Amino acid sequence: MAVSPVLVIKVVDDSAVGVRARLYDDFVEHEIVLNSVLAYWWANNMPPVVKFLELFESVIKRTINELMPHKDLKIKYEVRADDVLEKASEIEINLIEIEADDVGFKIDGKQLSLKGLTKTPENHEASDFVKTFQKTIETPDIVLKKYLEMNK
Repeated sequence: MAVSPVLVIKVVDDSAVGVRARLYDDFVEHEIVLNSVLAYWWANNMPPVVKFLELFESVIKRTINELMPHKDLKIKYEVRADDVLEKASEIEINLIEIEADDVGFKIDGKQLSLKGLTKTPENHEASDFVKTFQKTIETPDIVLKKYLEMNK
């Protein structure tokens, strides 16, 4: 029986999101420090939820690539928010599936909830937003070559 790699997602003290990929005794871990990125997005009038989702996908891709270099990462997740993503202040992410070059990952910590990503006016009327994202993120050949060299 083959051992599946594991992807662990967790919120650390409401100030960071940890992403860890593990296979046997090897692991790679990265953190998204929320205070830093939120301050930058707010200062530059960027939609925090949209930018967080982009960063979250990127950190998952990088973390898995450092453990298991791969060409294609298939990721499927559902997002629930309190408004359209550009205006949302609260999100819940449910990871459904992660696959690197047809190798499926067991997901530990499938659900991630973040609140207070934007300041909402008191008269703000929330409207529920639910969408499932399914993407294939490709590693450019030159980058894949570097990851392969790192893993020798």
